[in-house]
Amino acid sequence: MNIIKAEPFDFAFDPSSTALIVIDMQRDFIEPGGFGASLGNDVSLLQAIVPTVAKLIAGFRKAGLPVIHTRECHKTDLSDCPPAKRDRGDPALRIGDIGPMGRVLIAGEPGASIVPALAPINGEVVIDKPGKGAFYATHLGDILQQRGIKQLVFAGVTTEVCVQTTMREANDRGYDCLLATDATESYFPAFKQATLEMIAAQGAIVGWLAKTDTIVEAIHD
Repeated sequence: MNIIKAEPFDFAFDPSSTALIVIDMQRDFIEPGGFGASLGNDVSLLQAIVPTVAKLIAGFRKAGLPVIHTRECHKTDLSDCPPAKRDRGDPALRIGDIGPMGRVLIAGEPGASIVPALAPINGEVVIDKPGKGAFYATHLGDILQQRGIKQLVFAGVTTEVCVQTTMREANDRGYDCLLATDATESYFPAFKQATLEMIAAQGAIVGWLAKTDTIVEAIHD
């Protein structure tokens, strides 16, 4: 077993059963002019972690460990987008509407794609998810089982919504979860901080926390 120095205590893992999940690093959330910016959010906060996420991905690739990407997006006919989800959005620009990067959060549209600096390479799994969590209505669970994955490292956006939701889903399914604290971000810094505290509370009730450099160093030991 390898050891990552983490909070609230060391994270023990077997590289052969560990994968990285990169959550929703999509143009619509991260780039100026995208869906996130149209809602009045400061996307520069999310842009700032792109180099760190890239470093984490590169570390996993170099170690020969699986990298899984997710995208929050919907079918073109919105049949997998409940009206309650769509209707809660800003009336000026909702899921499925035409935005600066094509139809908002629709599979295949430019805005739903992963930012170029973090683009998946051949052989890497990409999960299109209609919900906040990556296990809901996807094949992620089957893919992890088939590959013998038991421990998951997480990065991506936003910390308090899709990242935390997926970590909680994974925790309920028996996976050990570690969040790279400098490779995740929120439009609301206070939300990120609160989420980190919730994740590691009560003896890692949801998971562990560590920085990217510490994680990359440990997976190459």
